[in-house]
Amino acid sequence: MDVLVVSLGSTGGLRTADEELLASLRRAGAEAAIARAAPPRAVRTTMLTDLLWALAARRAAVLELRRTQARALIYSSTTAASFWPRPGAIRFDALSAGNRPGRHGLWQRPLEQRRLREAPLLLPWSDGALPELRPRPHADRTPPPIPSPKPALTLPVAIESSLGSIAPSHATGERDIAAFAYVANPAKKGLDRILDAWRSAGKPGEQLVLAGASERELRAHGYALPARGVRVVPMLPYDEYRALLRRTRAFVCAARREDYGIAQLEALADGCMLVSTPSPGPYVALALARSLDPRLIGEDLAGALRIALDEPAPGYAAHAARALAPFRRVELDRVVAEQLLPRLLA
Repeated sequence: MDVLVVSLGSTGGLRTADEELLASLRRAGAEAAIARAAPPRAVRTTMLTDLLWALAARRAAVLELRRTQARALIYSSTTAASFWPRPGAIRFDALSAGNRPGRHGLWQRPLEQRRLREAPLLLPWSDGALPELRPRPHADRTPPPIPSPKPALTLPVAIESSLGSIAPSHATGERDIAAFAYVANPAKKGLDRILDAWRSAGKPGEQLVLAGASERELRAHGYALPARGVRVVPMLPYDEYRALLRRTRAFVCAARREDYGIAQLEALADGCMLVSTPSPGPYVALALARSLDPRLIGEDLAGALRIALDEPAPGYAAHAARALAPFRRVELDRVVAEQLLPRLLA
């Protein structure tokens, strides 16, 4: 085997990214496979959750390597690489240095720095993830040494419109959903801000769809959902999820930190307008959305949402389709064939 992708798969976005990479490797002529981590049991803390996922990724890699000796490995996230059985390239949307602050990343951050130094190649999803390679200073001691310069190749996730996968007769349906939000991690995704904005901006007859978590899960986290105008859908099959996007006018995001923004890019690809707060992190979709309509990006989420619904910018979807050209599969295939495989298999 040429390449083994060790897939953490702890979120839908990670699973999508890994499947797209596998397909691209195979289109480039490589013999490639995925070692998928088995989802561990649910636990209460971030530190323990990461530990169980990291151990699951190691088990998956060890089992696959017993079956075949891959020439090169790609670990999907630094968590997947934490206890690797063999060094390999690390692909990541963001690092624990940025998204695991304080006690949430006590063991992850130092181990991550060691793996980043040992990896033969780093594969960030975006250029915005590269600044986080620099360890942050600690108040109680001298900052740790900066890792030596490491070969890096930006490898974005392929984003395609789902319109091409359905019959032409169903390609142009009514956009009867006013707003849509992905809230699989409701605190991080800023569900409280989204609900506050909707209470202020939503009008009778309009609907906000919350996807990625059940109503019971949201209520268990303390979220009081409005009696009207809000529909909650749990985790859906991917085709059903994209079908909802094709019915949506505005995708709403108020994340307290955004590591990349696959959900937002998919929404743009399916013709939604992106209404978002300027969230920190390597948030690729943010600059793109600001260039499409700066009125829809800001702290006044309710005001931006009403602008999107009442005064949409002409040609927004067409402009978004052109702006997403660097994220098309054909571009990922070019980078994989011309740059990634030669480096991996050298």
